[in-house]
Amino acid sequence: MTVLSAPAASGPPAAAARPDATGDRAGGVARATSTRGAWWLASLALLLVVLLASVLVGSKHLGVGTAFTALFDPHAGGPALVVRDLRLPRTVLGLVAGLALGVAGALIQALTRNPLADPGILGVGTGSSLFVVVAVAFFGATQVTDYVWWAMAGAAVVTLAVLVVGSAGRGGGTPARLTLTGVGIGAVLGGVSTAITFLDPRAFDSMRSWVAGSVSGRPLAVTGQILPFVAVGLLCAVLVSRELNVIALGDDLASALGGRVARARILVIAAVTLLVGAATAAAGPIGFVGLMVPHVARWLVGPDQRWILAFCLTLSPSLLIAADVVGRVVLHPAEVPAGIVTAFVGAPILVALARRTKASGL
Repeated sequence: MTVLSAPAASGPPAAAARPDATGDRAGGVARATSTRGAWWLASLALLLVVLLASVLVGSKHLGVGTAFTALFDPHAGGPALVVRDLRLPRTVLGLVAGLALGVAGALIQALTRNPLADPGILGVGTGSSLFVVVAVAFFGATQVTDYVWWAMAGAAVVTLAVLVVGSAGRGGGTPARLTLTGVGIGAVLGGVSTAITFLDPRAFDSMRSWVAGSVSGRPLAVTGQILPFVAVGLLCAVLVSRELNVIALGDDLASALGGRVARARILVIAAVTLLVGAATAAAGPIGFVGLMVPHVARWLVGPDQRWILAFCLTLSPSLLIAADVVGRVVLHPAEVPAGIVTAFVGAPILVALARRTKASGL
């Protein structure tokens, strides 16, 4: 007796019956990229608005037409003096120093995998300030060109010290340990800086606004002096941005996946040294910019470090310049330095971030 087998089921294979997973994934990536691009264009528009406000708003308010005439016509009288000699230099310095601090904060958070890290909390800005104070008090430095190298040396020394001390012992450099190490080192260095300024107060009379963190009173040439250092620091940040995504998984897993952890650390330290040192030399110790902006960027675009750095280029200067504008009008006719305004805004935000369970975890 012959047994006939059942015919094979006809129709498309199971894989063809469901949507193409690869196509869905590509479409999702394209939509996410489009959304991020739209957010970035919005942040760029915000930066342009803040730049315009910085030129128009102050003790003497100017119209848009008057400001543009004064900007391009040196014979426009009083408005030309206000715009070209006072507001334009502080606006350009706020742009350069702001993006430097924001990118440095994003790099430190990515390297230490600590969402509460920034150049101020880890003591990097304080170390840079201390070296500037030493240069002024004991070596007669009075100009940015005199102490910019001191500022960068202080940033480098403190960054390395925090990484070495915070990583020593059992458990390695956990985020909490690195943060506590940075806070402790920063507190000690801040006390030393204050003691030195009291020893020779006359040497620091002309630097009171610098100590508070301010972009006012600096000629345009000051920004030109720090611009090469900021440019090199940004180049280092671009070179390391892709590897920071892998390092977020942990050093061991990053190495297993082919990530060059040692190279990434060197580039991050070099970038942070150049960016924080240059910004501190020109504008003084300004805190919280490098803490707040990377968090905002991470909320908008997720953990991709390349997009976070891109948003820091627009949102960080927007924050610093906006703080400077607020400082001009909040106690009119007196002015509040931008560093004090960012501290008033940043301190409550730091407390709120610390109370979050995940603190915008990386």
